[in-house]
This record gives sequence, C-alpha cells and structure tokens, in this order.
Amino acid sequence: MVERRYELAFELYPYRQVPDQAAEAPVRHPVVIVGGGPVGLATALDLGRRGVPVVVLDDNEGAGLGSRAICFSKRTLEICDRLGAAEPMVGKGVVWNVGKVFHEDRLLYEFNLLPEGGHALPAFVNLQQPWFEKFLHDAIQKARSGGAQIEIRGRNRVDAVRPAADHVALEIATPDGPYKLEAEWLIACDGARSPLRGMLGLAFDGRVFEDNFLIADVKMTADFPTERWFWFEPHFKSGDSALLHKQPDGIWRIDFQLGWNIDRKAELEPARIRARVDAMLGPGVEYELDWCSIYTFQCRRMEHFRHGRVLFAGDAAHQVSPFGARGANSGMQDADNLGWKLALVLEGTAPDSLLDSYDAERVQGAEENILNSTRATDFITPKSPVSKLFRNAVLDLAGDLPFARVLVNSGRLSLPCIYDGSRLNGPDHPAMPARSRPGAVCPDAALSEGWLLRSLSDGFTLLTLDAEAPEEMEAHGVRMKRLALTAKGNEPLRERYLGGAAGAVYLIRPDQHVAARWDAFDGSAVRAAVARAIGKE
Repeated sequence: MVERRYELAFELYPYRQVPDQAAEAPVRHPVVIVGGGPVGLATALDLGRRGVPVVVLDDNEGAGLGSRAICFSKRTLEICDRLGAAEPMVGKGVVWNVGKVFHEDRLLYEFNLLPEGGHALPAFVNLQQPWFEKFLHDAIQKARSGGAQIEIRGRNRVDAVRPAADHVALEIATPDGPYKLEAEWLIACDGARSPLRGMLGLAFDGRVFEDNFLIADVKMTADFPTERWFWFEPHFKSGDSALLHKQPDGIWRIDFQLGWNIDRKAELEPARIRARVDAMLGPGVEYELDWCSIYTFQCRRMEHFRHGRVLFAGDAAHQVSPFGARGANSGMQDADNLGWKLALVLEGTAPDSLLDSYDAERVQGAEENILNSTRATDFITPKSPVSKLFRNAVLDLAGDLPFARVLVNSGRLSLPCIYDGSRLNGPDHPAMPARSRPGAVCPDAALSEGWLLRSLSDGFTLLTLDAEAPEEMEAHGVRMKRLALTAKGNEPLRERYLGGAAGAVYLIRPDQHVAARWDAFDGSAVRAAVARAIGKE
C-alpha cells in the first residue's frame, strides 16, 4: 500500500488503474520520468510537445502544501513560455525586479535585476511552488488535448530499478499491488533525497551547512513594496539575518537565520515564531501564520548526471542553498537542456552520445550554482570572528561606496549558465556582443510584432539580422526555419546581437542557446555547426 506522504494543495493526478498493471509481461515505454515536481512535469511537457510518449510516476497525487520554492527567474519563465505555461504564472505571481539590502536598520543600497527594456518577461516572479506545478499540469492537459502522449500516474512508487543495456526495468508499488514496467530511458526527478539515486548506489558529494533557518509564511495586509528585502544583523533582533518576500494571495515569506545548535521543536512553537515576526513587523500588525518550517541546506551534486540510460535532473542531481533562488531555476534549465537532446536521440537523428553533452553542460551549470551559493552562504553566515569582521567592514563601506557593493553577497540571484567551452558550440564572430556568444541564452528583444524569443521555433532556428539566408534548410536530418529580422530602427536588437558587425546569422538551438554565429550565411559552415550541435561531428 502506498500512503500519502503529505497533504495536497492540488490533487492533480489521482490514482487510477492502468492497463500496464494487468499486462502479462512488463510494458516498455520510450521515456519514464520519476517525480512529478516542477522539473519532472516540465521535462514531460517538453518531450510530449516534441512527439515523445512519456509516463510520469509520482508517489503522491499532486502538489503538496507549503510554499517551498517561490522565486522563479526570467529564464525559467522563458522556458515555461515556450512550453505554454508562463502566462498564468505571471498573472498569478508577484512580479518584481528591485531588491534592497540593509545592515541593521540602515539601507545600504538597492538594485534592479532588469534595468533595460525590451523583454517580454520580468526578472522574477514570486509564486508558491504548488501553483507553479499546477500551471505546468494545466499546460500538460492542454498539450494532451492537442495529441501529446503524456501520462501521469499518481501513487505509483518506484521500489526497485535495474538498468540493462537497452532499457531500465522498474518495480512499482500501487494501492492495488505491485507491477513492473520498462523504460528505454529513465529520468530521475525525484528530489534531493532521490530514492533512485540510492537504489543505484550513486554518490552525492559536497558541503553540508549547519546553520538553521526558519521559514514563516504569514498572511497579512502590509504596506511593504513588491521588492526583495534582505537584512544583515537586523535591528529587530529576530536572527542573524532576515529576508522578506511578497507572494500571491496576501502571503509574505519571511526567513530568519537561527544559527547552530538550536532546539528545533522549541523554535517551531507558534509563540516563539510570533515573537520573531512581531519584532520584525512592529506593533499592531495583524497576520496569520500560514506555513512554517526549519531548514538546513547543502551544496552537493552527483559527479555525473548520466548513468547509461538513467538521467538525473533537478534536486536529484544537485542541491544548493536557497540564497539566490538557484534550486528550482537550475532544475528547469536541466529540463530545457535535456528535452530536445533526448527527443533527437529517440527519433534517430542524433547519436545517444549527444546525451553526454547534457551531463557536461548541466554539470557546468551545477558547479557555477554551487560556487555562487557557497559564496553567498559564507558571506551571510561568517564562520569565524575574522571573516565576520571582514564582512561587516564591507557592509559599512557599501552604504556610501559603490565599489564595495559588488562584494556584498546576500544571494546573487539566479542567471542562466553560459556553456562556454561546450563541445556543441560552433564558430563565433569577434565583432558581435559577448552576451549572445555561442553557449549563451538568446537575449530577448521587442520586435515590430511580438518578441524575439517567442518567434523562435521549438527546433533549430536560423536567425538572420540584415543578412540573407534560405527560408528553410535541412542538415543531418535537422530541419531549420529562418527568422529574418532587421536591426534598423531597433537599437536593443542591434546592441544585443549585431555589435560592430553589419549583418549576422545565428544558429539557435532548440533550448534557445546560441550554437554558432557568422556575419554572413555560409551553407557548408551552417551544416558543420548543426553536425557539431547534435553530436555528429
């Protein structure tokens, strides 16, 4: 019997029997995903939209209570926009671009994460994870009505996994008893404690931090602006640091740093939590405690994210501290990187060695996130009197001297990884802007009608700016459509893509990362870059 592990905020995929349970022999599926959280749902949606049949297994029946992840970055929203899920997320969520940093009761400085115009989506949206999952599930339902083969099986717990040369065998527990199935490819999105990782005996190495943090989601009507506020050594003495974020439906996320060696049970007493919140908000503010939890965190990852026909993504593959909103956002980038590659492998267009580039690129992304996350944690929670003295000296300077502000680290917020050095990258052009170099995500820009990112196809795209190229092209089994633009009269487009070049031709990957770029079209060069980008070179 599979028991519910937590109370549901949304029952999205209630348990029901499926024919596989009565089959005499295990049924084989092209792709099985274990875990119905944000990364599992996004991966399933991406693959399903690409024509790949997918089965998702989850040991619950929907999204659980509690905010958990709340800060979703511009890149995550762009990924969701491509998948057809971003509009309700932005509509429900709290949009913000500005943050403020305080030391005690002094405002040191504020920052704007998206100071330039010409972007369809904001720097961040605050949205409770259950809603994020629900909107992905809604997009899956819509994709299914359009023919996508995406099946989600609730209360299907994986109890055993056995990799073989051409498939992975699974044993599944359900309320009606066990059954077996097989997957040509298995994607593990089953969280930081990943039972699949444990079943395969794979290591999860890194650094464990001993500081404790209290999350208090409170429901209130408040005059605080829609900004991210962070305090070092807050004057209200409710912890060593504190963070305030607004969420939808009148909910505010408050984080308090509690330190080491705490009495967790005592700290979770409502009276103790209220004392901290009261000190922060001041007298006379009415609120309700909506959800509370104490957490510690780790910065760890697997050595490799691909193990034969088993691929790991999200928290199952890597884990970071919450400072910088890198957990769910980096997991969504895993899904974005993996979907098109696995689809090309399954259709026979690319060799399965292309999936080694998923491992290489997303390990690079995980390393970058762990580095930034660890630096933030060390700055927020100094481990010695000397490091605390240095930290506070930096804070003292930052209030008046801009150069010191770059040294302040209250959690540098999530940015997409640029895959510099990836073996998939093709030629670059030195006169063009560094921000759109091979390996980088395409920066968005407003067009005369619509937006650049929304004009890209789900496959490879030839983007031309004031340059000629065929309207369609095929190379190595990959079909490309041309997006023809002019930078005349569009300075953001020129600044983001042309730089000092008179014209530009970009080869854009299906995940909207730049594969290669030239100042003029060359068919043989494009074909060679496509071969490189799909692992055929």
